[in-house]
Amino acid sequence: MINRNFYLQLILRIVVITLTAMVLAFTFLKGNYILSFFLLILIILQAVILIKFLNHTNRKIAYFFDAIRNEDFTLHFPEKDLIKSFKNLNHSLNRVNGLIQEVYLLKQAQEQYYQEILKQAAIGILTFNDKGHIIFSNPTAEKLLNYKPLNHIKQLAQVDKKLYTLFKNLKPFDQKLFQLTNEREKNQLTIKCTGINIDKQSLLLVVIQDIHKELDQKETDSWVRLIRVLTHEIMNTITPMTSISESILKYYKTESGLISVDDFAEKHIENTAKGLEVIREQGIDLMSFVQSYRTLLNVPEPSKELVSAKKLFKKVKVLMGRGEVNGSLEIDLEVYPDNLELFIDEKQITQVLINLGKNALQSLDKQEEGIIKFVAGINGLGKKYIKVSDNGSGITAELIDEIFVPFFTTKNNGTGIGLSLSKQIVQLHGGILKVHSIPNQNTSFILIFQ
Repeated sequence: MINRNFYLQLILRIVVITLTAMVLAFTFLKGNYILSFFLLILIILQAVILIKFLNHTNRKIAYFFDAIRNEDFTLHFPEKDLIKSFKNLNHSLNRVNGLIQEVYLLKQAQEQYYQEILKQAAIGILTFNDKGHIIFSNPTAEKLLNYKPLNHIKQLAQVDKKLYTLFKNLKPFDQKLFQLTNEREKNQLTIKCTGINIDKQSLLLVVIQDIHKELDQKETDSWVRLIRVLTHEIMNTITPMTSISESILKYYKTESGLISVDDFAEKHIENTAKGLEVIREQGIDLMSFVQSYRTLLNVPEPSKELVSAKKLFKKVKVLMGRGEVNGSLEIDLEVYPDNLELFIDEKQITQVLINLGKNALQSLDKQEEGIIKFVAGINGLGKKYIKVSDNGSGITAELIDEIFVPFFTTKNNGTGIGLSLSKQIVQLHGGILKVHSIPNQNTSFILIFQ
C-alpha cells in the first residue's frame, strides 16, 4: 500500500521541479541564457527521474504478470526497499505469486489425477477437432481401435477404411455400432460422441466401448433363464407321468416277477385305464408345449406395407372382443398426427397388439374405472411408435426382467410365449419392445419402429 513516505517523496520531487522552473524563468528574463540552458536540462532530468519513479510500480506489476503468463513462479521481489510502500508492494506480489503457484500445482495434481483415471478407464475415450487431429486418447481407445499412438483419425484407415469413414462423418450426439475384426478377435464396438468447447475450440468427445462381452453375458443369462423355464415346464409334465407309470407297473409286476392274469383285480384295471388317460393328457400337453416352441422359432419375415394407424387400432379394438370388456372399462385410441401411417406387417403387428391388449384386460379384471390406451405417434427422435398402456395391477420389479423369457408365465392357463413372440415380431420389424410399469398405477408397452 502506498503510504505517507511515498507521498512525501512525490511532493518533494514536484516542489523541486517547480522551484527549478521558477529559477529558470527568472534567469531567462534576466538574460542569463547559459544558466537558463543548464536549468532546462536539470528540469528535464528531474522530469525523467519522476516518470521512472512513478513507472517503477507499473513495470514491476507488468513483469509480475508476464512471469505468471509464462508459468514462471521462481520470481521473487526484494522486500528491503528504501521506500516502505515498495516494500509492502513487493511483499504483496510475492504473496500473490505464492498463492497462484499453489493453485497451479493443485491444478496440475488434479489434471494428473484425472488423466490417470482416464488411462485406467475400461472404456475408450478420445477427442479430436474439426481437422481430425486427435487431442487426447486413452490406452483403452488405442487398444479397442487397434492402433497406437493415435494422432489423427486418418490413421484409422490403416485399421479399417469403414472405421475411418465412420469417424470422419461423426456428428454430436451420434450413436453407432461397428464390428472391428482383426487377426486376433472380433470386437463389437458402440461409439457415442458429444460436442464440447475448450479454449474456444470445438471438439468431438468420443466414447468407445466393446459390448461383445456384455452381449455374451446377456446371451448366457437368456439361455439360463430359458433352460430354467423349459426344465420347470417339462418336469411338471413328466413327473406325474413317471409317478403314475410306477403305480400302474406295481399292479402287474412284483419283485418275484409278473403277476398272473388270475390275480388281476377289477379296480386295478380301472386305475390302469385312468392312469393311462392322465399320461395321455400329459403327453398332449407336452406336445402342445413343443408346438409352442416351434411356433416361436418359425416366425416368418414380415411382409411390410404402409398401414393407417387409426385403421389398425379400430381393427384391434374389434378383435379384442367387446364381450370381454366390463361396462366400466374404457378403451381409448389416440393417433398423432391423425393421418399417421406405419410401415409394418399388418397381421403380425395386429397379433402383437391383441396380445398386449388382452394382457391389459386381464390386469384390469374386476377393477372399476379401468382404462386401456392405444397411442400411436412420432417421438422426439423422429421414430414412429405405438404405446399400449393400462392402469391395472401392473408388473412387479422382480418379474419385469422375466416377462419376455419364452414360456415364463404367471397365469394358470398361460403358455408363456405371448410376450416373447411379440418381442420377436417387433425385432423382425427392426424395432424394439420396451416395458415400464408402476404397479396399480400405470403399465406401458412401447413398440418403437426404426
